[in-house]
Amino acid sequence: MIIFELSCGHGHRFEGWFASGEEFARQQERSLVTCPICDDAHIERLPSARVSVVKGAARDNAPPADPPAEERSTTSEAAVGLPIEAITKLRELVRNTENVGRRFPEEARKIHYEEIPPRAIRGQASREEAKALTDEGIEFTSLPSYLGGETH
Repeated sequence: MIIFELSCGHGHRFEGWFASGEEFARQQERSLVTCPICDDAHIERLPSARVSVVKGAARDNAPPADPPAEERSTTSEAAVGLPIEAITKLRELVRNTENVGRRFPEEARKIHYEEIPPRAIRGQASREEAKALTDEGIEFTSLPSYLGGETH
């Protein structure tokens, strides 16, 4: 597994995990690599530092330990550019929706055409399904991945 530092056309920075550099290139070619913040598919690899530690090297040369989970989440949320309190409130709003998964386009249509009572839903839709919903006048918004996770 290889980790690349990536950036979208809007300047959002994030990391991506790939089996190899070739796998990253293959996925990027097919527009499968998108920004988790804005869903932009114009992704560039950024230079990243590579550190190697020789076995038996002095303890001072050992890589630093992973930061505590609280620091890691703070770091990733800070990269989004929003205060942690705002991210927390947004996640709470998302948790108060029903996750309908891949049925999202179908459920959104039923709600829009008043076939079922309205309710707050979230789920997945392909780009084609999302375009079709927009063409039908069905309003929705894409959630960045940092909000869509089932964090409790």
